[in-house]
Amino acid sequence: MKRVAVFGNAGGGKSTLAKRLAELTRLPLYPLDTMQWKAGGVAVPHEEYLAVHADLLRRDAWIIDGFGCAESAWERFSRADTLVYVDLPLVTHYWWVTKRLIKGLWMAPEGWPENSPLWSSTLAGYRVIPLCDRALTPRYRQLVADTAASKRVHHLRSPAEMMAFLDAVGQEDAGSSPTGYDDAFRGQTLHNRH
Repeated sequence: MKRVAVFGNAGGGKSTLAKRLAELTRLPLYPLDTMQWKAGGVAVPHEEYLAVHADLLRRDAWIIDGFGCAESAWERFSRADTLVYVDLPLVTHYWWVTKRLIKGLWMAPEGWPENSPLWSSTLAGYRVIPLCDRALTPRYRQLVADTAASKRVHHLRSPAEMMAFLDAVGQEDAGSSPTGYDDAFRGQTLHNRH
């Protein structure tokens, strides 16, 4: 596990999971939100984002969290040796976007650029969830099925599976169980739709 792509629908806990994974593995973390957006929610020019992303993919070790754009996402999935796909029930995504809004009134959301516009970003999250579910979720599921023989693939379908994944990584890489992450998902387990 040297080049890790963490991806899935909006509000699925990807940034929190990626941050904890980086702590456990000591791999450098690159949240795409901070590469695509400047402080205050100002968009980085697309060509600039693509250049920075391409530079990251040439490195030997990284964890990249998020989507970016279709072109960069599929390049990243191809270059990654490990895919971590967060595929929670839609109700969980909606709830966690709402929870992020509420918590965001007191502290910046995990992986977001400084002074990000909380309200408009939350509304965008609500709009993205059904679009991603229709357009990307089938492609993501096919990707993890097709690459399971050639890459490390982790298809995480519940908060409990997310915690178990981090626990296993903690035992494998650090020789101990991770701490601190489970509080983010405690009480959030919902029945899997698969």
